Amino acid sequence: MTLLTAYQAYEQTPERERKQWCWDNFINERSIQSAGSVRNQLLGLMTKSDLPLISNDIKSTSYYTNIRQALTAGLFMQVAFLQRSGSYLTVKDNQVVHIHPGSVIDSKPQWLLFEEFALTSKNYIRTLTITRVEWLVELAPHYFDLDTFPECEAKAELELAYRRMAHARNKKK
Repeated sequence: MTLLTAYQAYEQTPERERKQWCWDNFINERSIQSAGSVRNQLLGLMTKSDLPLISNDIKSTSYYTNIRQALTAGLFMQVAFLQRSGSYLTVKDNQVVHIHPGSVIDSKPQWLLFEEFALTSKNYIRTLTITRVEWLVELAPHYFDLDTFPECEAKAELELAYRRMAHARNKKK
C-alpha cells in the first residue's frame, strides 16, 4: 500500500516538479516512471481484450480491501503465517522468516503476503501486505488444497476457514 500511495502522490505532482519530488521523497525516478509504463501497458492490454476498466475511488471504503484482494490473488504462493511462538513460517515450504527491519508494518498480523524473500543473516520478507485466510482459500483453493498441505499451524487455520465458508454457504441455502 505504501508503494501505491507513493505512486499516486507522484502522479498528482505537476510534471515539471516530479524530479524534485522524487529527490525530496527518496524515490528512484526511473523506477516510478517504469511503474507508470507498466500501468499504461496493462491498461492497453485490458482495452484490447475488452476487459472492463474498474477504478475505485480512493475515498471508497472498499478501495484498499479490493487492492489487497487483488494482491492476494497474484501473490498467493508467497504467504507467511504467524506461529504461536511469534515467528513467521512460509506456507507450504515451512521456512522461518522475519519481517524486514525496514518494513513499515508495526504489528504482527496473522497472514502476510510478501513480494521478496531476502536471505542475509536471517531469512527476511519484504514488501509486505496484510491478507486474510478467507481470501486465500477463496482466491486460490487449488493451492490451499488441504490434502496436499503439510501439517502445521497454518493448515489448522485453513481448515477453520474452509469450515466457516461451508457453514456460511449452508446458511444461505
